[in-house]
Amino acid sequence: MHYPLEKRAIFSHAQGELGLKVFLTDDPSIKLSNPLPAMESFLDTDVGSGYAQTPNFPSSLPKEKTDKRHTFHHLPNANHSQQKQNFTPMPPQQQMNYGVREMKSEPQAAKVVHMFSGSSSHSQPSDYALKETSPFLGGGRIIGGRVIRGDRPTSTYDLVEQMRYLFVRVVKARDLPSKDLTGSLDPYVEVKVGNYKGITKHYERNQNPEWNQVFAFARETMQSTVLEVVLKDKDLVKDDFVGIVRFDLHEVPMRVPPDSPLAPEWYRLQDKKGEKKKGELMLAVWYGTQADETFPDAWHSDAFAPGDSTSIASPYIRSKVYHSPRLWYVRVNVIEAQDLVPSDKNRFPDVYVKVQIGNQILKTKTVQPRNLNPIWNEEFMFVTSEPFEDHLIFSVEDRVGSNKDETMGKAVVPLNSVEKRADDRVVRTRWYNLEKSLSDAMDGDRAKKDKFHSRLHVCVCLDGGYHVLDESTQYSSDLRPTAKQLWKSSIGVLELGILNADRLQPMKTKDGKGTSDTYCVAKYGHKWVRTRTIVNSLNPKYNEQYTWEVYDPATVLTVGVFDNCQISDSNGNKDIKIGKVRIRISTLETGRVYTHSYPLLVLHPSGVKKMGELHLAIRFSSTSMLSMMFQYSRPLLPKMHYKRPLSVIQQDMLRYQAVNIVAARLGRAEPPLRREVIEYMSDANAHLWSMRRSKANFLRLTSVFSGLFEVGKWFGEVCKWKNPMTTVLLHFLFVMLVCFPELILSTVFLYMFLIGVWKYRYRPRYPPHMDTSLSCADAVSPDELDEEFESFPASRSSDLVRMRYDRLRSVAGRVQSVVSDIANQGERLQALLSWRDPRATTIFVIFCLAAAIVLYVTPFQVFALIAGFYCMRHPRFRHKIPAAPINFFRRLPARTDSML
Repeated sequence: MHYPLEKRAIFSHAQGELGLKVFLTDDPSIKLSNPLPAMESFLDTDVGSGYAQTPNFPSSLPKEKTDKRHTFHHLPNANHSQQKQNFTPMPPQQQMNYGVREMKSEPQAAKVVHMFSGSSSHSQPSDYALKETSPFLGGGRIIGGRVIRGDRPTSTYDLVEQMRYLFVRVVKARDLPSKDLTGSLDPYVEVKVGNYKGITKHYERNQNPEWNQVFAFARETMQSTVLEVVLKDKDLVKDDFVGIVRFDLHEVPMRVPPDSPLAPEWYRLQDKKGEKKKGELMLAVWYGTQADETFPDAWHSDAFAPGDSTSIASPYIRSKVYHSPRLWYVRVNVIEAQDLVPSDKNRFPDVYVKVQIGNQILKTKTVQPRNLNPIWNEEFMFVTSEPFEDHLIFSVEDRVGSNKDETMGKAVVPLNSVEKRADDRVVRTRWYNLEKSLSDAMDGDRAKKDKFHSRLHVCVCLDGGYHVLDESTQYSSDLRPTAKQLWKSSIGVLELGILNADRLQPMKTKDGKGTSDTYCVAKYGHKWVRTRTIVNSLNPKYNEQYTWEVYDPATVLTVGVFDNCQISDSNGNKDIKIGKVRIRISTLETGRVYTHSYPLLVLHPSGVKKMGELHLAIRFSSTSMLSMMFQYSRPLLPKMHYKRPLSVIQQDMLRYQAVNIVAARLGRAEPPLRREVIEYMSDANAHLWSMRRSKANFLRLTSVFSGLFEVGKWFGEVCKWKNPMTTVLLHFLFVMLVCFPELILSTVFLYMFLIGVWKYRYRPRYPPHMDTSLSCADAVSPDELDEEFESFPASRSSDLVRMRYDRLRSVAGRVQSVVSDIANQGERLQALLSWRDPRATTIFVIFCLAAAIVLYVTPFQVFALIAGFYCMRHPRFRHKIPAAPINFFRRLPARTDSML
């Protein structure tokens, strides 16, 4: 356990923690252990974790103090990983909560790299750090981001390891024998290689069945040299043997796309002795890779344990590609109503309008008109998706009592008939007749019996000039507007190879052993991809490659790993999140292949835990470098976000509705992408209050201003003549700049140019990843974790406490966002010369050189005059669209990518 050192006085500089092992035992066999090792360097590759604690030991501290002062840390123990400890082990719950099991050393090809280069004093266990790997992919060996070509030719799957599969296509059968008494057979086919067995569906009483089903057997797990294709007859008691076809696997041909598919052939059935029988099977057998077009829909041997005899592969284990629906903002302006007819003629109604799209309901304020013509003139925003299945429903309500409302009329507007716009042009208003019932309002073709109608005056349009935010704004993967006519051409291509996962934590128990059934989900833009599920494996190999078009470099790719809980029961529990990885596109160099092992870090109610490692291969290719550089001068969001900006409350509400719509739409696919997956990938709960995140954002803010403090400290040392040479040079520079003020700005820009060139040597060579120290996840108290994982609203017995607590969390969440925004601005300033975004730093360094030259030949007075007149220019010469320098600054990366 770690005890913080107490300060002797208020202004004492004492800090740090003292690590102690305290236990009481009567067992003479217990030996003294070695002291706790010091924190290992980031460059260590052999990482272990270990600490021992007796569950019940006496403590001289009161329970209240021990609960506050005891903190658990994951301590790497590489030097003593081979030594055995004889202490009584910790309870399983604590062992899982505050540490991870001792990990084996990484391969020699793995290299631990720093999270940030020279810009952060944070440190975290090396087991939580990013590791560079050198796998042998389809294009060759990857070393240092470069492809070392191998002997075999490259293919479209050059970012993943090629996996060999034996493919068996069972097409159909003909001329099958008949049963003795009942006539036709109930045939099905069993394909068997070693211990793996796949079964087609069976047909009742069919002598010429057609299956057209493909089976894929992983070559590395095959323990036989013979393929057996057995035709059987389905029976209630015992299935009857009909015939068999055997293949020698050494004679199976190899097929590599883009070769045409292998033509199936008719094979005569044989009995168990090898003699010919009546009936034939049409089969095709070949060796291939995961690049084969039949691979996604095939039955996979790695999706089932050896000995399983499932007839048809569950749809929940197959790899699929999903596309998010195109989302629209619906702008509704409720203006007024005319000729309302109240049920009670003796009172003036308290009227309001309820506007509804699906489960989104908003209401106007209540007014009491004297002439039955109320005026509201209120505007609302909704989210909808194509195709427009829901209608826009207006309901005029009369509040006749405290808890009683009476409908005065309804109007239904099909969203297909609503006008679309891509800018802020004026949309014409319309009058709608109010019907008494909803069925009458939706039936527009029925005969109108009443000549008199109340009317509602509204203005409705579909705003396509906005980008509908359906994910956290800090991790957006797409910034394009809804209207396709506003889309620009793509600037590059992003390729992702999901290789494998290592040392995953078991999520379930099968046959007395811990295991997991994992799959990966990647999201970028409108495209979601889901890998196949690898069953019963803690070291699954996916080796699937996907491609996206990139329209903006200031976007983020998100990859998550989940445990599949739907294989046996489609209505089972929720899929369990194992961890996720976020990669900002602007931090990737063009054309380089990034191969790294990403630790999967998840924060549990008991602390941060490493759930395993995910190996990825990433490549960003630019189609036009000039277009990409020009993109840095463009606004981050579409123009409508600046011409008619949405409030913060509107953005939060609309984003919540957008996530619900995406989850509902993707949940209707086959197999469905479940709601918990969508919410976890979209960071749906990122806005909730967290003491841990607030501390982390405050520390980020102080880290940004630490540079100013260092400058002040350095200037104080200059004034104290601690380094006479530096002080003399500074005096000389000061006199020169005072005598020649025109050199001030050119010197500053020249210095920044030289600093940027100097730091090019130390530029980061890897994508950023989650940092537990930066996120304050390694020193969070149990009480803060309990508060962070508590339900919202809080579950407390007292209503008063609940109300005050929720209000406090809501206000603190706003403060947390403001502090995060301030920290983002400071970190973007630091990113100008840190080469975090290589293209942005290149632009800024070139600008600094050009500015230094221009300011050198331009008199300072002229520059000051132009700058002053530009700042005080007439409003006619101002635009609502941000200027190019502001757009460039907003696109710079911040350290939000490394926040856990």
